[in-house]
Amino acid sequence: MRVFLKIHVRNEFETVAACDEDLLNQVFKEGNLKIEISSHFFGGILIQLEEAIDILKQASSFNIVGKNLINKAIDCELLPKEGFRSINGVPMAMKMMF
Repeated sequence: MRVFLKIHVRNEFETVAACDEDLLNQVFKEGNLKIEISSHFFGGILIQLEEAIDILKQASSFNIVGKNLINKAIDCELLPKEGFRSINGVPMAMKMMF
């Protein structure tokens, strides 16, 4: 399994954005909630899921989307089982540490 991963740096603060490969450039809506999985934000390098998890383990801030990525993050204890939200069946999670 592969995911797109992009690291954003602003004022020395890094945010890792990652999504399942098949979700890039899609928009999901549910009620008043919406997530746009744009190539601008998520479309970095295409890497193996395990490599992305290694990068996410080091990240103080991340935004991740997709069943494969979320399930692996839970399995690796990066997220608690209740640590994500779904929009139209697509799970997403954010982590921020200051």
